[in-house]
Amino acid sequence: MAMLFIPAWPGAGYDVRGNGEMYPLNGPAWSLFFEYIGNTMYALFIRHLSTKMLACLCIITGALWAWFGITNVSGYDMLGVGWTLDGNNFYGGLLRMTFPFTLGILLARNFKPHKVPGIFWISIAVLFGLFSVPYISPEGLAWADGLSLNALYEIMCIVLVFPFIVWLGASGSMSGNILSKVCKFLGDLSYPLYIVHYPVMYLFYAWLIKNKFYNLGDTWLAVILVFAVNIILAFTCLKLWDEPVRRWLTKQLKQIL
Repeated sequence: MAMLFIPAWPGAGYDVRGNGEMYPLNGPAWSLFFEYIGNTMYALFIRHLSTKMLACLCIITGALWAWFGITNVSGYDMLGVGWTLDGNNFYGGLLRMTFPFTLGILLARNFKPHKVPGIFWISIAVLFGLFSVPYISPEGLAWADGLSLNALYEIMCIVLVFPFIVWLGASGSMSGNILSKVCKFLGDLSYPLYIVHYPVMYLFYAWLIKNKFYNLGDTWLAVILVFAVNIILAFTCLKLWDEPVRRWLTKQLKQIL
């Protein structure tokens, strides 16, 4: 079922880890499930929408998504929804995919590059600042009762700041220097690393629990090994599978067209 990308229902026999995940053998695959839905929607009708209609779809899904997150419909007090078919997760996952997806298409249709000095370092500084913000609790704030301030912060990042960083990155050019090569390597590695790292993490978690290791002092060598294994595995998958298959598919598609 995992190889056919069929999601598991919570409590089903295929839910081997018992956490209610769509894909218990490789948790992050749930996001690809929604990306398949998004790409199917794009092929069927989204690509035919005018820019105004696309903007309306983006605004509507964005408003619904903001309501879902700020009113804490999922109960998670954050936007990390969609990884299970339990409760409202499926609907939250659809909104989580649809709004950024349509926003990205809008950015692509209306993109005009502008030269900004130090784009790389500006982006790094902004991201560092955003990721340094701790969990935001509504505790003690009467006006925020029942609301998720943490989700509100995440929404502000995704709606305002992240598109700005994407625009900055698309406007920049660092061709030829060492930094550009490092960035390209990390960019090429990002997807395969994302999709292969969790099975290795499952083994790591099992080892921690079995041996009752709970601090970095007991596990730092294993942590380094986990990092190394994930990067090597991801790079191997990229070079021996992902890129060759994509080249073959591109060749076949050109012959058909």
